[in-house]
Amino acid sequence: MKSKLQFSALTLLVLGVSTFSNIACTAQPQTQNSNQEVNFTILHTNDHHGHFWKNQKGEYGMSARKTLIDSIRKEVQTKRNHVLLFSGGDINTGVPESDMQNAKPDFMGMNALGYDAMAVGNHEFDNPRAILMQQAKWAKFPFLAANIYDKKTGKRLFKPYKIFNQGGLKIAVIGLTTEDTAKIGNPAYVEDLEFRNPVQEMKTLIPEIKQKEHPDLIFAITHMGHYQNADHGVNAPGDVTMARSLPAGELNMIIGGHSQNPVCMNENLKSYDTSFKPGAACRPDQQNGTWIVQAYEWGKYVGRADFKYKNGKLILENYQLIPVNMTEKKIVDGKKIYEVVGKTIPEDPQMLKLLKPYQDKGEKALQIKIGTVNGTLIGDRNVVRFKQTNLGNLIATAQSKKVNADFGIMNSGGVRDSIDSGDVTYKDILKVQPFGNTIAKARMTGRELLDYLNVVANMSVDSGAYPQFSSNISMIVTKNGVRNVKINGKPLDLNAIYTFTVPNFNAIGGDGYPKLKNMVDTGFVDADVLKQYIQTHSPLDVTKFEPKNTIIFNNKADTVAVKTN
Repeated sequence: MKSKLQFSALTLLVLGVSTFSNIACTAQPQTQNSNQEVNFTILHTNDHHGHFWKNQKGEYGMSARKTLIDSIRKEVQTKRNHVLLFSGGDINTGVPESDMQNAKPDFMGMNALGYDAMAVGNHEFDNPRAILMQQAKWAKFPFLAANIYDKKTGKRLFKPYKIFNQGGLKIAVIGLTTEDTAKIGNPAYVEDLEFRNPVQEMKTLIPEIKQKEHPDLIFAITHMGHYQNADHGVNAPGDVTMARSLPAGELNMIIGGHSQNPVCMNENLKSYDTSFKPGAACRPDQQNGTWIVQAYEWGKYVGRADFKYKNGKLILENYQLIPVNMTEKKIVDGKKIYEVVGKTIPEDPQMLKLLKPYQDKGEKALQIKIGTVNGTLIGDRNVVRFKQTNLGNLIATAQSKKVNADFGIMNSGGVRDSIDSGDVTYKDILKVQPFGNTIAKARMTGRELLDYLNVVANMSVDSGAYPQFSSNISMIVTKNGVRNVKINGKPLDLNAIYTFTVPNFNAIGGDGYPKLKNMVDTGFVDADVLKQYIQTHSPLDVTKFEPKNTIIFNNKADTVAVKTN
């Protein structure tokens, strides 16, 4: 279909993308402004995770993003229309150059890009509260979170919403954060906070906003996750559930984050368009009269929604996920090359000038070689959250050896990347373990340990709670508990005393692990322990850490074991 929105030749040249356009939708008028016609554009990103700088292929990065956003603003404002730019949260954690500087380059970059507001993500709580509040001061835009409360005072930690006036049209924008933050956040940083149910919060807050502000439209910027057809599995209910739980059309749009997927749907809106690739048309989700969008992760795309509001109707005239110098692999003359999809977006010189000192500072400290490995250590989330891997084994082993414990346990949510074969730098280590968690050493009787393993070994797959074990413990895991537990090759003695390591994050209840009483926080930081282990064992032989079916999962009962490693 041909879009009603007319693009300038310059903008089409810069974007080089396909659009999904002319999507009809109605909105219930909230005020007497329903006869006016207002055209406006919503731009959005989410799950930035420290990616202020482009990668080795020249993909994404805030400098190219600024060129893109500036060109869209110029095009839209030339027509006297309006632009708002939102983030679905999770600015923190993922890139060492950003992590070591508390995401300051990222927030400085967001200021230069002109963000209007952001949802508070669960990874905003990866650092002590003082750092989060410093980030809120750095930002020239509000952090919005309607459902995060201080347990002591009963007051919200951040503003719940903001009103934007676009050509006389009043848009209320509400921020929401996943309830799972209480479970997956570091307990030391979130135990004094309450993350209330977003649906219940909205059912109370929306009537208050209507009575006080009389908005024409109500949007939400969320960090809750988009789960197709509301199938959220072990995660807290996300955007689809919320849209379906409110009166039809009450919430006009959700700009989301957290699940880190491009929300491009098939025509039935019940499943993702698996054929979507950079530059392709994208059909956003629509549930119960609410548009739901999400722009994947890391600034790989900028989402663009062009709306017309007239006679009480909100019409989505055009929607795009615009790739920011994303590439596709091609074979030319027998060689593998990567070509940018569409036209290359040049980097903005002023943004480069702003960000380069931060990048240089980080690179200098992180590019120091610490050792070598002779194969890939697997930490990809689509693997490490489903089965035992050599990297999970290595980390658990390194931590237990550091404090002379009998064995080690590592939550897979604390393993964020793989390590490729060859030279290993400190940056590689920090990509794997960016959170700066410390290691706890616990002491239990065999009987206590059996009860603990019955819970921990049965943590759900496809979650950060799923445990990785060192190779000197073995067991068969069933839905009814564990059996045939052996430590260092010997059967578990219920009366003996055992020691083991686990991230302090889990020791104090993170990821839903049982809180440990008889334990000590060693103070050793996980990334430093992994770094030291690779240094002292370099060149490291990855085959020594390959899972050898010592942890066998049988999801049915205590019958024939099903090997999943």
